[in-house]
Amino acid sequence: QVQLVESGGGLVQAGGSLRLSCAASGRTFSTNARGWFRQAPGKEREFVAAVRWSVGSTYYADSVKGRFTISRDIAKDTVYLQMNSLQPEDTAVYYCAHRYYSGSYSHPNEYSYWGQGTQVTVSS
Repeated sequence: QVQLVESGGGLVQAGGSLRLSCAASGRTFSTNARGWFRQAPGKEREFVAAVRWSVGSTYYADSVKGRFTISRDIAKDTVYLQMNSLQPEDTAVYYCAHRYYSGSYSHPNEYSYWGQGTQVTVSS
């Protein structure tokens, strides 16, 4: 079992920044990847970014490239999402996800554990 706890969400004006954190605990050895997904009201959960845990390779959705940065702190077992130039369309609940095995980084079904989510609201 892996427990994931997100923090850092909130309300921000368009053009602003937020930094999300996701702290992991439990059986986190041999982590393959951690990812961030988001879900807006009435929409499906969508991929935002992922990091391959051992080597730090990063992957992004086209909609956030150049604005968001995913990073990890292995010692703290924490993954971060730095979000800059936020826009109203970024408003969603953001979820952290964990998986043990390799696969597609952008498919939610490839991840086994999820956090409870943190709300990000961007006002225009």
